[in-house]
Amino acid sequence: MNQMKQKFVDSWNELKHLKTIVVVAMFIAIGVILGFMFSIQVTDFIKIGFSFIANEMTALLFGPVVGGIMGGITDILKFLVKPTGAYFFGFTLNAILGGVIYGAILYHNPISLKRILASKIIVAIVVNLFLGTYWLSMMYGQGFVALLPARALKQLCTVPIESIIFFVFAEALSKAKVLSAIKAR
Repeated sequence: MNQMKQKFVDSWNELKHLKTIVVVAMFIAIGVILGFMFSIQVTDFIKIGFSFIANEMTALLFGPVVGGIMGGITDILKFLVKPTGAYFFGFTLNAILGGVIYGAILYHNPISLKRILASKIIVAIVVNLFLGTYWLSMMYGQGFVALLPARALKQLCTVPIESIIFFVFAEALSKAKVLSAIKAR
């Protein structure tokens, strides 16, 4: 438990460094662009995109506090740039929770497909499947159970693919010593 608490403390302390703020701002811009240019709205309730790369990279590098803040800011900016329906704080909360979970699992740990997959599964089940479906059922008056099967299928398909994409991306940046250059003070 102390190790988890220390991750949050260390992540909070990351905010004291100008380099962290600059890198996170760049990841926010990348996340907004990926969310705007490279996402597909499959149905009213299912959207596929690539902004997860920027969100997870922030959480990996700077921890759960910074990952949560970045997730919330990116979600709001993506809505402002390209609104799809009414704004609903529940989805911003999902983005914050996702960043916190990724940061709690990935920060201060070696990059591994197993760890990335575990974090993706937790976020997929808790945040995307249950909370996301609940928010949609509240917003659109659809039954939670009616929305669940299609959203579960989407999570089942995207979790392994997104995990592999992020692992390959993070591993390549690590081998090129980009991650260590970003973290160097």
